[in-house]
This record gives sequence, C-alpha cells and structure tokens, in this order.
Amino acid sequence: MLQKLVKYTAIVALVAFIATSSASAQDKIRAVIIDGQNNHNWVETTPYLVKILEDTGLFTVDVATSPKQGEDMNAFNVDFSKYDLVVMNYNGDRWNPKMEKAFVEFIVNGGGLLSYHAGNNAFPGWPAYNEMIALGGWEGRNEDSGPYLYLDADGNQVIDAVEPGVGGDHGPQWAYPIDVRAPEHPIMKGLPLKFRHCEDELYQRQRGPAHNVTVLASAFAVPEKRGTNRNEPLILTVPYGKGRCVNNMLGHAGKQLESVDTIVLLQRCAEWAATGKVTQEVPADFPGEDEPTFRKVLD
Repeated sequence: MLQKLVKYTAIVALVAFIATSSASAQDKIRAVIIDGQNNHNWVETTPYLVKILEDTGLFTVDVATSPKQGEDMNAFNVDFSKYDLVVMNYNGDRWNPKMEKAFVEFIVNGGGLLSYHAGNNAFPGWPAYNEMIALGGWEGRNEDSGPYLYLDADGNQVIDAVEPGVGGDHGPQWAYPIDVRAPEHPIMKGLPLKFRHCEDELYQRQRGPAHNVTVLASAFAVPEKRGTNRNEPLILTVPYGKGRCVNNMLGHAGKQLESVDTIVLLQRCAEWAATGKVTQEVPADFPGEDEPTFRKVLD
C-alpha cells in the first residue's frame, strides 16, 4: 500500500511539474528576431539579442534568418501569428508580398515591433514600415523620404520638412550622455534623467514620415564629433493600428550590447512593445551621468 502511495504521489508531482512548466512557457512573451541581411554584423549581434531577452525570464526567442542578399526571397516566410514581438536585426532585400502583408496585419492587430539599431535602415521604399519606425536612415533616404525630426534646447520636438539633405549619418563612436525625454513612459520610468552611454554611433539626420512620434530619449550631437549641433532622437515610439512600435538606435555591435544601458533599454523596449507595460526593475548597475557600465552577456 505504501509503495502504491509513493508511486501515486510521484506521478501527481510529475504531472503538476509538467503542467506548471507548460503554463510558464505559455505565459512568456513570444519573440522572433529577424536577421540574415544587414550592413552590420548580425551574426555577432543576434546571439546577444537572444540572451539579453531571455535573461529577463520574460521571453521565449526564435530566430528567423533570411536568404542571402540577391537570393529568392519567396522562400522566406515567418508565421507572425506565433509571436507577440518582432525584433528587427535586418536591413536588406524586400520581403515577398505575402510576408509583408502578414507583417502589417500582425502589427495592426496588436503585435509589437522593436527596430534594433540598423533595423531602421531597412525598406526605404515600403511606406508601411517607414510609418512604423517614423525615422530611418541611409539606403538612399533624402528629403523625399520625409522631414528631419530633432529636439530644441527645451526638449520640444521640431519637424523640419524644408531642409534638404541625406537621411542618416553619424560621426565617430564616442561615449555620449543620453537625456530622458519622457520620464513617465513605462520604458523610461525610474531611469536617471541623464546617463552615460558607451562608445557608440550617434545616429543623426534621420528622416521619415515622423507621424505620432513620442521621443523617449535623445543625445546632443556635438560638432566636434561631426555632429549636427542638435538633440537627436535615439529611442522613440509610434502607434500603428493596435500595435506598438519602438525604434531603438543604440547598440552597434557586441561591445555596445554589453553596455548596461543598452541591455536594459532593449529589454524594457521589448516588453513594452509586446505588452504595453514594463514590469522590470531598474538594476543597480545602471549607469549614472559620468561613466558607462558594462555587463558580460555571452560566455
């Protein structure tokens, strides 16, 4: 009798464990990182992005890698219905029409988009994508792509639709201070109002539709670093249908993805884009105004 009771108890415990594990997995945010083409080293950065998201305990992460540039993109399709969040570590050939249509429907119906760094270089000729990211750079962007958007000395958004010029450039990498512009937004809430980012590219002269933009963070592009002498937006949000889109321009390569502010902002941007809220605490090693801080991500 005792042996049967022990066996029964073990079975019940195993079933409970499996049920709990299954429920836990189902409760997590389902994210997919799209890569495969990029003018940056996506082979290096995607493993960082996977680990950064998974380290929160909030995400399950898949990776969808496109064909190489110039190859048949009709073979590339992502089932967006499986996910809550798309992370763009991609710029390159246009997707096939079926995938583009499915992606727009995914966002319109409430999906999340996180454009990481050069993800906002993608698709200069795709109006819907440019509406989602609001501002982009390179790939032939110019005044026909939309206005410049920057912040004045008081932090007010300035949309300059008159000035001609390129869409997107940057000076040499340097460790610049970042200013929080929307301190009550869930992504930024609790962060220092100014903190020091690591040596990174400071994207500037971004152009795009710039509709319904909320600038969360900016940095002053100093002339001595070939900057514009303007406060340039670096993290911004855009609603698109029921979806939430975040354009986060930080994090050029693996070195930058070990900067604590880069890590934390990607984690918080991802959670908000997927759910509309941020449950993560600000970690003790988040940088202050004077020096960036770093954390080992990959073994």
